[in-house]
Amino acid sequence: MSKALIIGAGGVAGVVIHKCCQNSEVFTEICIASRTKSKCDKFKEELQSKTATKITTAQVDANNVNELVKLISEYKPDIVINVALPYQDLTIMDACLATKTDYLDTANYEPEDTAKFEYKWQWAYKKRFEDAGITAVLGCGFDPGVTGVFSAYAQKHYFDEINYIDILDCNGGDHGYPFATNFNPEINIREVSAKGSYIEDGKWVETEPMEIKRVYNFDKVGEKDMYLLHHEELESLAINIKGIKRIRFFMTFGQSYLTHLKCLENVGMTSIEPIMYEGKEIVPLQFLKAVLPDPASLGPRTVGKTNIGCIFRGKKDGEDRNYYVYNVCDHQECYKEVGSQAVSYTTGVPAMIGAMMVLTGKWKKPGVFNVEEFDPDPFMDALNKWGLPWTENFDPVLVD
Repeated sequence: MSKALIIGAGGVAGVVIHKCCQNSEVFTEICIASRTKSKCDKFKEELQSKTATKITTAQVDANNVNELVKLISEYKPDIVINVALPYQDLTIMDACLATKTDYLDTANYEPEDTAKFEYKWQWAYKKRFEDAGITAVLGCGFDPGVTGVFSAYAQKHYFDEINYIDILDCNGGDHGYPFATNFNPEINIREVSAKGSYIEDGKWVETEPMEIKRVYNFDKVGEKDMYLLHHEELESLAINIKGIKRIRFFMTFGQSYLTHLKCLENVGMTSIEPIMYEGKEIVPLQFLKAVLPDPASLGPRTVGKTNIGCIFRGKKDGEDRNYYVYNVCDHQECYKEVGSQAVSYTTGVPAMIGAMMVLTGKWKKPGVFNVEEFDPDPFMDALNKWGLPWTENFDPVLVD
């Protein structure tokens, strides 16, 4: 008998809600809360007759700690699943501390005014969560999230030490628009237009945006151009995986996307610096977000597959070993099942599984943790059961 409070009502939240409702044995009750209550009510109307999970809805401003504390105190959830914006992680963590409630999110905190995402703000909560006797699970989407679980699984079963990790995120989907983003445009464009970076010998190495390109042939998708980006899980994996010499993150982009993005950058539309327009202050990137297609609307028109995974190189019993583990997800299958495209699906399913791990006691300990700090085995089993089956390859093509 468990109650979950789900904060957020976007594309990823929709998947989390559907998956919690499929898993009524664990999630006997859920409350969906967002600034726009009508979005929450829509989910309830769609799902309540199809699930044994009792659904309630609430209006809340996730930037307001007092409002959050009031809602958590009234609803008394066993866990808060944060699928709002990364800017709101700390206010929601504050509310969980005040009410002694377990916490889980899918993306690490990012201050609205700097476009710099790192774990230091959330890691600073570690002692307070320990003292309160509650668990916080950080970054439990796919990347970060499943990529960390894959790393822990590789470390536990196949390696004495892992020296190199390459995380490859390929979206081979086509939505038919000249330019659109598969998740929140503001977060997506900030991520892609930032400088790239990777970790080598314990230090960050910075690159220009899209400077490092590789071509990789992805199972069930085909050959794609991929580019090195900064990504938050590198920071935690470098600490939690033994023997690391280098970790890199690559994401695929089509030429049309990159050309449009460069053009938008050149005319200042991706800037997060406020400007005055007709006597009102606006942020160009937020205005751009308003005119781009809503990622939640891409589901019915997106075809193709995603392929996300990790290539590990290291040693076992003194011998060199390579290992690749990945998931392939079909956009149209996701849409048929939960009404979303695969990018939301691959983030939302792991969030439900992570919450289930906490609620069932498998991932329950006081403090603030990244997913690779827990036992990966029950999570890996759950991925196969709940829609994200994985494939292993012990002789993968390596990335140079």
